[in-house]
Amino acid sequence: MVALSPTSVTWANVGPGRDGSAHPHRSSWTWRGRPLPFVPYDDAWRPGEPEGAPVSVLGWYERSLRVFADRVPAASVPVAGPGTELVVVAGGDDLMWPSLRFAGELAARRRAAGLPVRLVTHAGAGHRPRLPGEGPAAPSDRFRYGGSPAADAALGADAWPHLLGTLLGTGASGTPGHGSPSPDAPA
Repeated sequence: MVALSPTSVTWANVGPGRDGSAHPHRSSWTWRGRPLPFVPYDDAWRPGEPEGAPVSVLGWYERSLRVFADRVPAASVPVAGPGTELVVVAGGDDLMWPSLRFAGELAARRRAAGLPVRLVTHAGAGHRPRLPGEGPAAPSDRFRYGGSPAADAALGADAWPHLLGTLLGTGASGTPGHGSPSPDAPA
């Protein structure tokens, strides 16, 4: 299993559901046709950027986690499946949501279950790590993603051998370079 700029909880829907209504909030995910527990969004949040400028929604997610803290435990994403490898990749300058925090929470859950995890991070990378062969992400006129082309590419390069090893079933390998793999993960 691979998680790039992950979340550690299930979130509410963004935008209208099948009925065309955005409210009340409902789960973005279902399991066997039933909605999963979720964290709603705090509708009182407002962006700090001037109108028309690209927006960082990081504060919206952080505020929603605080306001609906009682919903977080039930909405936590389970990652303790035995027989699976997990590679989690996150940048410390993600301006979309706190993916580095979320990645750490996912890794902690794996470790608490006695299962291995590979956590690859880069402090300067944003929400969109770039894997080898990908060019820089196109700028957005709607959102601020954080990071820089160099840091996003460094995170992708650091993660690449671990992603390939996990997805191909050969195990994670390679040297981390700028990233920070977890010390308890297989090299």
